[in-house]
Amino acid sequence: MSSTSSRRRPGAQPAPDRDDLNLADAQLSTCRPAGLPSSARALYAVVDANGTLARGLGATSATRLATGMYQVIFDQDVTAGGYLGTIGLAGSAGVAPNGWLAVVGRTGIPNGVFVKTYAADGSAADRPFHLAVLA
Repeated sequence: MSSTSSRRRPGAQPAPDRDDLNLADAQLSTCRPAGLPSSARALYAVVDANGTLARGLGATSATRLATGMYQVIFDQDVTAGGYLGTIGLAGSAGVAPNGWLAVVGRTGIPNGVFVKTYAADGSAADRPFHLAVLA
């Protein structure tokens, strides 16, 4: 049994109105800073579950400290930066094991980030991950 409502695209976005467009254009043209210096960089690291740095930008090393615990070192101070991480394989094929992670600055190392990875059940587990830092 079919209905027209089941064929509609769920969650379609409404079209922006003129005020939305004007606001977006004004913010684009002013290039207002977001609290970071004009020298801010987007840094990233892709790390294998064993702690090997697979690739990165500004990332100089990665180390597995213990089960599910890693440190990633960058070539600049990242203490005032924003950190974002996700579980993910280093390659371009396959699916990473289920899990999640938490990121925070590395205690005592201003150019370091501490990453803790977990299995889906919440236990500490070695997981590959991608880490982005805006610093």
